[in-house]
Amino acid sequence: MKNLKDVYEFLKKNVDKGKTNYSIPKRWMPDDYEGTVRLKGRTFVVNPYEYFTKIIEKILKNSDESKDYSKPLSFSTNEKTTDWLKRSIIYSAHVRMTAAYKHDVNAVYFKPDDDLGYRESGTFLKMIALLPYLKQYNVNAIYLLPITQSSDKFKKGEVGSPYAVKSFHHVEKDYHDPLLDGFNSDQEFSAFVEAAHMMGIRVILDFIPRTAARDNNLILEHPDWFYWIDINELSSYKPPKIENLDFEQPSTENLPILYSNPEVKKHLKKFRWSPNITNPQKWENFVKKNKNNPDFLEEIVKEFKVITVPGFSDWINDPQPTWDDVTFLRLFLSHPMESEKYLENPEKQPPYVLYDVVKSSNFPGKEKNEKLWEMIANIMPYFQKNYGIDGARLDMGHALPKELEHRIISNAKNYDPSFAIIAEELAMDNHKKVKLSGYDAILGNTWWAEPRHKESWFIKTVRDIMPKLEVPSFATSETPDSPRAVTRDGEELFAKLSAVVNTFMPNGITVINSGSEIFEKQPMNLGLDFEKPEEERYKYLKPTDQFYGKLAFFDYYALHWDVDKHMVRLLVALGKIKNTYSDLISNISNFRYTEHMDKVFSMFYWDGNKGLLIPVNLNFDKAVNFGFDLGYHTWRGHHKIELLLENYRRCDFKWDDGAWLNVNLNPGETKIYLVE
Repeated sequence: MKNLKDVYEFLKKNVDKGKTNYSIPKRWMPDDYEGTVRLKGRTFVVNPYEYFTKIIEKILKNSDESKDYSKPLSFSTNEKTTDWLKRSIIYSAHVRMTAAYKHDVNAVYFKPDDDLGYRESGTFLKMIALLPYLKQYNVNAIYLLPITQSSDKFKKGEVGSPYAVKSFHHVEKDYHDPLLDGFNSDQEFSAFVEAAHMMGIRVILDFIPRTAARDNNLILEHPDWFYWIDINELSSYKPPKIENLDFEQPSTENLPILYSNPEVKKHLKKFRWSPNITNPQKWENFVKKNKNNPDFLEEIVKEFKVITVPGFSDWINDPQPTWDDVTFLRLFLSHPMESEKYLENPEKQPPYVLYDVVKSSNFPGKEKNEKLWEMIANIMPYFQKNYGIDGARLDMGHALPKELEHRIISNAKNYDPSFAIIAEELAMDNHKKVKLSGYDAILGNTWWAEPRHKESWFIKTVRDIMPKLEVPSFATSETPDSPRAVTRDGEELFAKLSAVVNTFMPNGITVINSGSEIFEKQPMNLGLDFEKPEEERYKYLKPTDQFYGKLAFFDYYALHWDVDKHMVRLLVALGKIKNTYSDLISNISNFRYTEHMDKVFSMFYWDGNKGLLIPVNLNFDKAVNFGFDLGYHTWRGHHKIELLLENYRRCDFKWDDGAWLNVNLNPGETKIYLVE
């Protein structure tokens, strides 16, 4: 496996071949860059080989040659716990979008690959170049949306979704940068992890153990690990509607109603046995013939008249349509034990997908698909051992059988005890259950609660919910699936205010969603909290914008890096403050909450010697003034005060004060005081 040094040597050797015609945003340019630069409009123009060489050279120079950065960062720091999570600022990135830019300065439109031969969509080489940019926020972990090889079958836009996994063990080939001729995306990802570790940044990946692309590579070897239907039934395939039931999850009580429903009976008849069972010899010949055929699924349809089924929600009567680009993996080789008695002829019924089957955590079969379980449980260790990753978010872990979920978590922890595993758990009430399952954190729902500040959900979250969590939660006002913070009530002021609160949220893991720092308005996906999704994709950009109506999950998309309005300086200031006082704010016993008036509250961290006071005004239409009784918390009549943040700008105004502090806040403002 080639490493960062190999990438550096290759680029350095080719500097003389490069031309100064590679455009990058100003934000990607380190302050101490020493190469040749031309300025054209809002962009810098560089020799790409020289640009990447200079950045990697600086990273290598500041590293410790005695350490192996290809291993998890904890191997270098000798950490054995996941306490690092509580102190983290995580940057959430989608490689294809985050590291994308129009590099041909003379071109009018962005292209995945431009006329100069540059890859304008994101690559791991460009993600390496972004590390100094992210480090200015004191980011110490990067959370990447799935980087595994994705499928372009049944795609919902210009390109396949990162969640439609074609191969569980290979990195997305499009993340290779053509500048690195002779390298591949697996090697370039390895170099990216090394570079991140050299800068003290951990790498967290998104893993999807329950679903796969409809043409996943495993099909040729294990077709019986998938569910199949007659090709003639595909056009009418959808989740059956159950009129006698509400919007609810399958249960032992509603199974009789579910299976007696005429729509379900029709649904079950659509399924077929896998092609290796219906015709073993023909399948064997087919595999030999199509082993290297990327379009093997189309050939299966032609020869066997069957196709893998689209996925759908495990909620009965969920209005969501089918998930056409993914299918479920067959975790059990037998029907759900609870449901089998309701089948007309269980032995003759081919494996099928229904709400209870999808919710296999509650409705397991008798016979485990042991080989599949073993494969799934070893995906994380594969990336730990081969790439040195430091954590993972487990997609749909709550829907997995408990034994399989435990295997996945314990396998990863056995290799690296400090490996952080984040549950895709949005319900805050489940924090105890998540902890018992072995997770280290949850996604949570601050992205939902904070925009509902008028309904008091912001205050309830800070006051009642977050301080009581037994595992930390992501603290963020937007996710890759939700509306952007800047488009919520309060707009830019809300985005700034929530950024401050989420930096100091009790039991919170600060998360910066890629693009939020430059007030990107276009959502990346329409999965969470959209009332009219298909309308809202056209709401935020002008029709003249090249990316109008496009979603980064399914289309080629580049952030609007060249903007005048942003909160970059604010996030830089917040990162420095959090880094300086991480011991203080990571200890929940130091946290105090005070409510002053309607929509006005304070967070105060005090350890007996020093404290941070963060007063917050959720009124976006009026200023407020109030007194804060410092002495009540500190038992002191005299304090040294330093104002660290005012009007969302860093400052260092100092004075002495008594037991009371007079606080003035503009509409939608929060300040930060250091108290001693």
